[in-house]
Amino acid sequence: MLDLPRYLLGVLEIALLAGFATLGAAAVRQRLLPAFSGASAHLVTAVVALALLIWAAELLGSFGFFDPLPYLLLVIAAGLALRWLLPGRGCPPGAAASRFSPRQQRRTATSASGEKPSKPGGHPRPPSPATLIAVAIAAIALVKFGLDAKPKLTTGMTGFDSTWYHGPFAAGFFQSGSTWDLHFIAPQFFAWFYPANAEIFHAVGMLAFGRDLLSPLLNIGWFAGCLVACWCIGRPCRVAPWSLALGAVALSLPVLSDQAGEARNDIVAIFFLLAAVAVALNAFAGGQRKQGGDGGDSSSIGPFLVVGLAVGLAAGTKLNFLLPAAVLVLGLPMLASTGRRRRALAATALAAVAGGGYWYLRNLIHSGNPLPWFDSLGPISLPAPDQALGGREGHTVLGYLTDGAVWSDWLLPGLHGGLTVLWPLLGALALAGLLLGAFQPRVLYGGRDRALLLAGLTGLAALIAWLVAPTSASGPEGMPRGFESGLRYLAPALVLGLVLLPVALSARLRWAGVGCPPAQRRPVFRPSHDLGRPQPPQAKNPASRGAPHAGPALPALVVLLAAVAIGYPVQRHYLQDRYADPSFAAPGLNAAFAWATPLSNARIATTSTRQHPLFGTDLSNEVQYVGERQPHGGFTAPTTCPQWRRLLNVGNYDLVVTTRDRIEPGKPPYPATTRWTEGPGAIPILRKPPTVVFKLTGPLDPSACPGRAGS
Repeated sequence: MLDLPRYLLGVLEIALLAGFATLGAAAVRQRLLPAFSGASAHLVTAVVALALLIWAAELLGSFGFFDPLPYLLLVIAAGLALRWLLPGRGCPPGAAASRFSPRQQRRTATSASGEKPSKPGGHPRPPSPATLIAVAIAAIALVKFGLDAKPKLTTGMTGFDSTWYHGPFAAGFFQSGSTWDLHFIAPQFFAWFYPANAEIFHAVGMLAFGRDLLSPLLNIGWFAGCLVACWCIGRPCRVAPWSLALGAVALSLPVLSDQAGEARNDIVAIFFLLAAVAVALNAFAGGQRKQGGDGGDSSSIGPFLVVGLAVGLAAGTKLNFLLPAAVLVLGLPMLASTGRRRRALAATALAAVAGGGYWYLRNLIHSGNPLPWFDSLGPISLPAPDQALGGREGHTVLGYLTDGAVWSDWLLPGLHGGLTVLWPLLGALALAGLLLGAFQPRVLYGGRDRALLLAGLTGLAALIAWLVAPTSASGPEGMPRGFESGLRYLAPALVLGLVLLPVALSARLRWAGVGCPPAQRRPVFRPSHDLGRPQPPQAKNPASRGAPHAGPALPALVVLLAAVAIGYPVQRHYLQDRYADPSFAAPGLNAAFAWATPLSNARIATTSTRQHPLFGTDLSNEVQYVGERQPHGGFTAPTTCPQWRRLLNVGNYDLVVTTRDRIEPGKPPYPATTRWTEGPGAIPILRKPPTVVFKLTGPLDPSACPGRAGS
């Protein structure tokens, strides 16, 4: 556990990182999207700030310098530099609107947010009943997610993926200071090639506190960010409360419940995808060909940069977001003015590469292939590891669509378990939202409608990505045991479809002459915010003077201080009980994890797929799955005793944990690696099926393997 000074030092580091990243991001937002205001402005600032934190880690980590002090100094320098280079040259929120008459300003504010503004000089009007209900639903969803995370503050993260690769990747970044090197874990699914934007943030928490203290809590923040993005998606057509409520329901389904208190990254990528769609809809919400809503002008490069960045961050978080990201990147330039589409495509694509291309470049350098899971492109052979994918047998949902027996035995029960008994209704509504958005009448009012069409196509691409994902129905032939867990690959399409449904319905009503008024009748402000274009002097916004902006700051500060105060006893409780009494599938692993928790500075070799608990409470143990590197970034487990012993000797390990992930009926109680380790130089210090922990006192002789030679 941390004493008070060390805890406060970690809090200070996190505050400085967040503060200076936000400072720089706010300047970027004001330059790229100056007319954005309210929730949409905060969403853009958050996306840019998160990107700054990732870029700083990647830059330092590429050279092995991802350490607390260099990282903090780089983020501070970046934030100050951006603030100095971009000193509020954009149009401040509300300034453009001040060019209109008070009546036009009220109409513009109403069309943008869906809420009637207060009268000049009067008190703010109370929110509508729909807004109150939606906020209540969102609050309940957030509280539920927080309660689901609470048990992990006692046990530590116990989810399979958290202990298999999310946690070890983050701990590897923290220990080595390198984000460029491949962190070889259990040879399953080529997981060491996975993109790792989400793991960067867990590593940042480890840098600040020297512990994984923030890891069980981070997804609560991502969940809240998703709710904000849902509101922003509905905002341009005045259906924000409906989009928020439906998004909160979708995010609370059982299929995403395993995100709470864990290091899983599905909720992270969903946030970035929702943010990309929200920015696109808000930036192109105007009706004229060259006009936008909050963003204002489709000739501006700002919206394309921000949307590309957000969707690139999603693709840099999880592989199944590559297809929807590609659709958004290729489709967004169609919203640009004629003659500017090539420029828009270049801006969107470059921003997307900046958001997620680092990990695919790393794969290219290490293996010769940015996507090593694919060893051919039609007749063209591609470099890739020459080994089996490992893990569960891969099958797609698409391959089982016409198999009635699989539907009755596996798919229907899985849908019921992952999406509740209401899955037919939720699925139908989500699909309706995507289809209504993607397939529209010929007569379109303008930019908002094309943005909605693109949002629908993006959601359909996410749906297709789930259908064809090789792990969406993994398991033996005819027994897709991984189907219910794989429904999280469907979650992006499900969430986006439900959030878009009110927007699409509002658009249909508008085309019918009711509902959201035709865009060309709106007073649309057209700020000049092309990069490099001189900015005219802006009128001051009276609403920005005095105390109104300081109002929310005091409650926010009180909440923040309360969280810091509560966090101190919580972290003591967490670090004291973390993995002290684990309850994994194998009793031997439970004993080994509890034994390893208080260890420090040990080099541990293991055959366990789950590895994160072995790093110890202070994350100082170096943990490595025993295996041998192969060409093109391959990594395979040893198959003979001499090979096993040579690898142990080369690794210079202090301890060896030989185990299976679970007790398997019909198999020996311990794996073959246990027998290969026994002998002079290896002292058993813990034995409980299927796990044995050995202390190594010297090199193991490969020629003295038990049994016949080569066994």
